[in-house]
Amino acid sequence: MSLVSTLFQRTLSHARPLGHTTFARLFSSRSSASVFRQAALAGRTHFLRASAGIRVPNRAGSPILAHVPAHVFMRPHSSSYSSSASTLGKPPRRTVDAPIVGYWTLFCASMVFGIIVWGGLTRLTESGLSIVEWAPITGAKLPTSDAQWEAEFEKYKQFPEYHKVHIGITLDDFKKIYFMEWFHRNIGRLFGVVYLLPAAYFVSKGLVTRAGVAKIGGLGLLLLGQGAMGWYMVASGLEKELGERPDAVPRVSQYRLTSHLSLAYLLYAGLSLYGWNVFRANRLARNKVANAEALRALLLKPTIVSFRRKITAATLLVGTTCLSGAMVAGLDAGLIYNEFPMMGLGPVPPLTELWNAFYARGNPDDMWRNLSENPTTVQLEHRVLAMTTFFTLSALWWQGRRLPLPRAARVMLHTMYGFAWLQVALGISTLVNFVPIAYASAHQANSVLLLASALGLYHTLRPLRLLK
Repeated sequence: MSLVSTLFQRTLSHARPLGHTTFARLFSSRSSASVFRQAALAGRTHFLRASAGIRVPNRAGSPILAHVPAHVFMRPHSSSYSSSASTLGKPPRRTVDAPIVGYWTLFCASMVFGIIVWGGLTRLTESGLSIVEWAPITGAKLPTSDAQWEAEFEKYKQFPEYHKVHIGITLDDFKKIYFMEWFHRNIGRLFGVVYLLPAAYFVSKGLVTRAGVAKIGGLGLLLLGQGAMGWYMVASGLEKELGERPDAVPRVSQYRLTSHLSLAYLLYAGLSLYGWNVFRANRLARNKVANAEALRALLLKPTIVSFRRKITAATLLVGTTCLSGAMVAGLDAGLIYNEFPMMGLGPVPPLTELWNAFYARGNPDDMWRNLSENPTTVQLEHRVLAMTTFFTLSALWWQGRRLPLPRAARVMLHTMYGFAWLQVALGISTLVNFVPIAYASAHQANSVLLLASALGLYHTLRPLRLLK
């Protein structure tokens, strides 16, 4: 111990008064001498920063540090961590989410895209009401025996859809529509696992910033709300009174269907933007954005800022048009006026058909219900919104071509405009062909891609937050 004491005293005499630092983690891997750890913790030193981005201590003049291998002190230095966290036992605070978080959120967004498309197919094949119970856990298992299938079929026969839509359906036909709904629910369950388990892992391992934790929590609540809204929507189509009213068609409420789809779009948008932001922040932290200062100055120019605001408004318009399409689907409004651009004898149906007292349910104050319950009015609204959106995006595309946009923004601008053309073509084709499943499904899938491209353009135009 006398040798250790001597070395300890000599270390203190050579200390430089340039600030405290702790060495507990520096001795944790290779050095097994606890006395050396105590000596280091009591001493002072300062770090030199190597050109390779590694912090190493200035060991000159220290008899203890001179005998410790240099690799023990090496710790990656990155702007992904806050430099202010240097106290003993407190890990450095993250300023940027780990890249794997970005990959994960974008993978989750792709799953949401698939769920939206499959959900549309489930509705188009009139399969959504085939499972009449809400069983989040036990419902994950598909019936296997004949007895189990017969039991599910008998349950289905107790509800109006069997008696009004699928009259005389066979067990084999029932199995087909049952599988469509079962698979839709199960990919939703799988998505919950894919989201919640990695989220807990990333947060527990400190791979997410404080702001990121809040975002992940918010998206998680949105996910849970989406699942609950799904069953709330299905329950609206299982109401027994739909079988008692001769004019009623057993189908889910168009209001709940639109709410269900809107939550899916919000979840998709939130996951996509979060993932893109993670990748951008990491590129900035690693100085991998070429001419970052010049790009930041460009994105802050008044003309670019004004254009970004217009893109933001256009993105909201795209989302609104998508949701009006859900109202059309919920009312089967695509099965009337299967022509374009005319609606009967003119571009607009007669006012008596658009504003009909039948939908007021005997109350003159409820004439507003025509806006959301009259299939003719709802289809006209969707037509107007769709063409307004298309011409708005066309004008923005024309304006954007003349602006000094960054390369990524220019690519997204052309991509968005291409999807806009495709969406109009698919919409018209779906209408004039009396809503074939393939066309209608492609129309819905492309609506998500159009929204994604508009969000991508908005993202590329956001100002850069340069890390110091």
